[in-house]
Amino acid sequence: MMIAGGGSIGQFHPASSPLHALDPRAKLLAAAMLVVGLFLVDSMAGMALVLAAVAGAAAASRVPPAAFGRLLRPVLFIVALTALFQVLFSREGPLLFGWGPLEVHQGGVRMGVFLALRIALLVSSAALVTATTSPVALADALEDLLSPLRRLRFPVHEMAMMMTIALRFIPTLDEEAQKIMRAQAARGADFSEGGAAGRLRAVLPVLVPLVVGAFRRADELAEAMESRGYRGGEGRTRYRELRFGPRDGAALAVVVIVLGGAVAL
Repeated sequence: MMIAGGGSIGQFHPASSPLHALDPRAKLLAAAMLVVGLFLVDSMAGMALVLAAVAGAAAASRVPPAAFGRLLRPVLFIVALTALFQVLFSREGPLLFGWGPLEVHQGGVRMGVFLALRIALLVSSAALVTATTSPVALADALEDLLSPLRRLRFPVHEMAMMMTIALRFIPTLDEEAQKIMRAQAARGADFSEGGAAGRLRAVLPVLVPLVVGAFRRADELAEAMESRGYRGGEGRTRYRELRFGPRDGAALAVVVIVLGGAVAL
């Protein structure tokens, strides 16, 4: 369940760092607070403060910069598209550039950069959690945080297990898609020529074996879990119990201070 290299969200990078040593529940809570807080920050100064904090956390995680960059690569298109739409279609602020119907305003540039930073920081916080937390610890943390829902007969353990497996399969499916595309290219397939419709038709032969492979892997995983006696969360124990310590509380306090300062700026 551990992958030391690679480049997509869901991959765990084993290392000895302050972030790896934190309780996974603290990391999940910190990421949740960051997600909520980013939607409350409405200034570039506040966003810059959060960016500096996330960059410091990424450096402290000891995840190689190249690997962390690959974690963000899948969302670069969305970030760029969001910024481009804001720059081209927003009419706020003074006019910076005009060419026929095309106009670029200062407010559009600011909003484009602002939204691009917000998306990048949201993805970075999720990437930091998954890169510094093993899948088993992540499942245990989710189960503990959702445990109050047991009173409502909610299948907490099964939900946590399902979410963790889905997250873990992201890098696996990404690797499988790359293998299929390389095999198709070796047989003469071209994924770069033609318009949007042509590229979409070229991708369809990749999706079919990818979906079939995903179902096959799901069946294999289900059989492996059943052969090991997995019957849900009832009566299950853990090899390692999670313990919330002072450093976890300090880390959450730092997140609250940073978000508070960012919102106030």
